[in-house]
Amino acid sequence: MILAPLSPLVYLLRAEIDAYGGLLAAFERQQELILKREIDEANEVARSIEKIAQEASHRREAREGWVEDFASSHAQSSTARVQELLPYFPEEQRPLFEALIKEINHLIRRVRRRAQQNHGLLARAVEFHRELLERFHPSARPRTYAPSGQVAPLLTASGLRAHG
Repeated sequence: MILAPLSPLVYLLRAEIDAYGGLLAAFERQQELILKREIDEANEVARSIEKIAQEASHRREAREGWVEDFASSHAQSSTARVQELLPYFPEEQRPLFEALIKEINHLIRRVRRRAQQNHGLLARAVEFHRELLERFHPSARPRTYAPSGQVAPLLTASGLRAHG
């Protein structure tokens, strides 16, 4: 099977799969660290997640640019997706592109799910630590702002305002 005219797309799709796979692995590593309460290490992974996400974005943009050029060269809308352009690919190559597209979509769903899970875990950890601080050091409660823009007075457990 000769992929000459479409081989750049194969390369671009595979590069995108690689980036999303790396992103998923980083989110999974972050979740492991969160569950082990290794927060410093989880923060380091968060920084690497940002870099990997940028790389995935660059790879997606490169693929989208190639697809846009391909669409234009076939008198199709520049906003056409790869899936919509499959009829313009040689029939024997379509299964390869369908599989690559399917894998990218699958990885994106898994990355989003893992990111949401990690966000939830981190939010619960922050809430837990806030409650611990309030329990053991009530005067250290974080201050909030009133709608007027002024620092809101602290409320005590009885609901009375405390000055501080």
